[in-house]
Amino acid sequence: MVFLTLPSLEQLNSVRRASMVDHLGIEFTGIGIDYLEATLPVDARTIQPMGVLHGGANVVLAETLGSVAASLTIDLEKQYCVGLEINANHLKSVKEGRVKGTARPLHVGRSTQVWEIQIVNEAGQLCCVSRITMAILDKK
Repeated sequence: MVFLTLPSLEQLNSVRRASMVDHLGIEFTGIGIDYLEATLPVDARTIQPMGVLHGGANVVLAETLGSVAASLTIDLEKQYCVGLEINANHLKSVKEGRVKGTARPLHVGRSTQVWEIQIVNEAGQLCCVSRITMAILDKK
């Protein structure tokens, strides 16, 4: 298992309150031994003027998943993680419904981590693929 602990979805969703994650309607929906999932609604909060899901909303979902997943692999009493780099390839537009992102680790090291996040529409079609690099820092 890649995570030190497997929190409940209720625990994961409770920490999103009063943040961008909550404002955009991101909801954690699944966790397993090597993945973390969340959904994002495609609505007035997340679309761009052309009526499709904003690419930046995809990136917020990806960064949320990568950051939370990385934090579950470390001892938060001794360390914390911050994003170093994120990229996203937007492959298919989405006009309605929800998208689901799934984060899986590509590399979990002592000082850096790399996570891949795949975002699919309700039909399961790949809409965006993102990769985030996290720095793992010691608390002082």
